[in-house]
Amino acid sequence: MTRKQRRLALIGSGLAVLAVATGLVLVALNDSIVFFNSPTDVVEKGVAPGERIRLGGLVANGTIERGEQLKVRFKVTDGNKAIPVAYTGILPDLFREGQGVVTEGSLGPDGVFLADTVLAKHDENYMPREVTDALKKQGHWQGEGPAPGAAASTPSTPR
Repeated sequence: MTRKQRRLALIGSGLAVLAVATGLVLVALNDSIVFFNSPTDVVEKGVAPGERIRLGGLVANGTIERGEQLKVRFKVTDGNKAIPVAYTGILPDLFREGQGVVTEGSLGPDGVFLADTVLAKHDENYMPREVTDALKKQGHWQGEGPAPGAAASTPSTPR
């Protein structure tokens, strides 16, 4: 084997090892790459109690219950399924019924999502692409045209 052949074999085997390592990392992080799970995803995947996830969707109308000591209970829905959420803390100013929300926490043994963080959408026109895609998939998107937050696909003309 010549010196050039050994070098090519070494480079080839290095690239193969790198490709296998990348594949293993992507398989291991498959569920963690998702920005959030919709209520339907949580029910279908059978998320185990105590497993930390992000739950996203819309705050269901008529479900906000405020308790003492900053305790709040509400339901997050994607139009198909709804999951009750319990949160203790200060809610974002834009938090209200019918608005997009992403919560972070874990499912309790009773099926209530115990949130430690609540994120609300930040203006009137923006909603994360994942939320609008989930709403479109469930048939509940009521906006006109493409979802806000989705990149507009306009044909480019060469100049």
